[in-house]
Amino acid sequence: MEKKPFVTLEQLKEIEKTYPTPFYLYDEKGIRENAAKLKQAFAWNKGYKEYFAVKATPNPFLLNLLKEMGCGTDCSSMTELMMSKACGFNGHDIMFSSNDTPPEEFAYAEKLGAIINLDDITHIECLEQTLGYIPETISCRYNPGGVFKVSNDIMDNPGDSKYGMTTEQIFQAFKMLKDKGAKHFGIHAFLASNTVTVEYYPMLAKILFELAVKLQEETGAHVEFINLSGGIGIPYRPDQEPNDILAIGDGVRKVYEEVLVPAGMDDVAICTELGRFMMGPYGALVTKAIHEKHTHKEYVGVDACAVNLMRPAMYGAYHHITVMGKEDEPCGHMYDVVGSLCENNDKFAIDRMLPEIRKGDLLFIHDTGAHGFAMGYNYNGKLKSAELLLKQDGSVEMIRRAETPEDYFATFDFCDILKDID
Repeated sequence: MEKKPFVTLEQLKEIEKTYPTPFYLYDEKGIRENAAKLKQAFAWNKGYKEYFAVKATPNPFLLNLLKEMGCGTDCSSMTELMMSKACGFNGHDIMFSSNDTPPEEFAYAEKLGAIINLDDITHIECLEQTLGYIPETISCRYNPGGVFKVSNDIMDNPGDSKYGMTTEQIFQAFKMLKDKGAKHFGIHAFLASNTVTVEYYPMLAKILFELAVKLQEETGAHVEFINLSGGIGIPYRPDQEPNDILAIGDGVRKVYEEVLVPAGMDDVAICTELGRFMMGPYGALVTKAIHEKHTHKEYVGVDACAVNLMRPAMYGAYHHITVMGKEDEPCGHMYDVVGSLCENNDKFAIDRMLPEIRKGDLLFIHDTGAHGFAMGYNYNGKLKSAELLLKQDGSVEMIRRAETPEDYFATFDFCDILKDID
């Protein structure tokens, strides 16, 4: 099975005339269609809202695109809050879910009217000291501990996670917050990452719905929204089936009717904060083969490196690669596809069977639309690439220019040591 790029070789050659490789390319049509389908999947819930996880793809052009589709933003830092504000998100269109949070970030989130999602019970005191009060609308992050299983397969290990409050702590937190003036409550949990199964969200929903019923019964706090967070993954490998978001939404609906409706909580709004699912398949890193090396293995060197896409080097993550124009040729050659960093883990693929690659071939690295460019860095003095948007009409818009050496040296602008660099 082969993944199909959302762009043709002819289009890439035309784009390359203006924007040299490497570059990120995003598919506007795919992003819009996917956001519409997500909205359809949860249309049964009157208050439903998707808060896009800005950390996945922090680009204001893409945030504005999602804003047009009715999404809010999920922020985890001051700069993500600032970007959301600049894009016109405000008030409860912003969810601030951070951890180990500096007090000034709590203050800025409250200034924007964002919903603050507390990661730890000790943050109640920090928030109150920072603001002088507790906001009327507040959320708490839950971590039940242990391991999280789907169909007896371990999906993740919440007990090893630094995030969220224990069961005992969240009950105590609700009581404290209510005593301090909070009136509208939400709960949030993230128990597994990048799941490719329709079972995860309904199972998570059941845990949170049952918790919400007990919290409301035992503390008297009015639970108004439940945030199922992220965790809906994408099929990075071509033999994986994509998630059926309509089936996932329907599975959550059934649990909602089973748990919340009988408890008289049929007004609870459902929230999601998806990143990978929203953007992952609709972004690609486009890079060019510039060298070949024949030693103990066969290597193809490209003009991108781990600075542009960190996941394979950091996690050993799989990203499918299409050699553009050779989609129908047999994958008869085994390569390591590598970048130019002085690190041996700077490899986009190891022992990957691909068509024969020649210098000048364009490689389309799939599923990099989330946690791709965002995780970039500047090791070895490497510079980050441009980001481009393939519009629905086939035109291309630059939505972030490539970095220059001037950008790299910009934080030395206070001194004269590097004034003669050219």
